[in-house]
Amino acid sequence: MWTMIMERIPTTLGFVCTFLAFFVPYVTYKINQKLHKDGDPPWKKEDTNETKKQPSSNR
Repeated sequence: MWTMIMERIPTTLGFVCTFLAFFVPYVTYKINQKLHKDGDPPWKKEDTNETKKQPSSNR
């Protein structure tokens, strides 16, 4: 019984690869956010106070 459980536990390499599969994209996402926050020109940044335009209806 114990050997069956031990055979199903991933190896250390499996744990490292699982961690990297989450960590690398997350760090890339955070760096991308920081670069956009600091590097985008003023005309490209979103204005949070601006209300969204309502689509006009053709009647």
